[in-house]
Amino acid sequence: MSRSERLLQLMQMLRRYRYPVTAVTLSQELGISVRSVYRDIASLQAQGAKIAGEAGIGYVLQDGFTLPPLMFSAEEIEAIVLGSRWVVERGDEKLAEAARDALAKIAAVLPVAEKRELETAGLLVGPRFDNQGNDALLRDIRFAIRNEYKLTLDYQDENGTLSKRVVWPCALAFFEQVRMVVAWCELRQDFRHFRTDRIQSLHSAKERFPQSRASLLKTWRQQQGIRQN
Repeated sequence: MSRSERLLQLMQMLRRYRYPVTAVTLSQELGISVRSVYRDIASLQAQGAKIAGEAGIGYVLQDGFTLPPLMFSAEEIEAIVLGSRWVVERGDEKLAEAARDALAKIAAVLPVAEKRELETAGLLVGPRFDNQGNDALLRDIRFAIRNEYKLTLDYQDENGTLSKRVVWPCALAFFEQVRMVVAWCELRQDFRHFRTDRIQSLHSAKERFPQSRASLLKTWRQQQGIRQN
């Protein structure tokens, strides 16, 4: 976590408490030292945050202070809402929860008019009709992609043939009816696409694959003729 992200998280935590909270409590929640909390509090105060209190007693964020308002165009707000609602309907349970939290955090720092636009945006995402929502499986795949871990799959192809594959997952694609893992396959020595509904079982020994996810994605995009954004 970068320091700027930590400062934002500290502000969010102070918002939650309506009474003075000690640096020890804050340090435990943030996973940093008490001394770092003192430095972060001082940095926020220097930037104009109205944080009352002192070391050994506790800190409280006084009413009236907000982060600088986020400014979005109408189209940007609609994009945020539509994207978040799509994730709520199409992602696994944890992704859906994260999408809801992200919308709530954005709404909390928007000016009144833009907040109203965010809450009343008329863009909807229909419910999914497929049965692809194996939440535990999708979470494990996302975890492996994020941490660059190899996965061992028991995979059944379209003909019903079972095979065991050791793969280096670099992306998870969400289509309307299927979820697809993009991965380098050690057996085939090439990129392969694995439908999540055909994965019979999945195991990760938390062994890092030798290339970075970024380099794998770059190579895959080049093979697919996909332009880099």
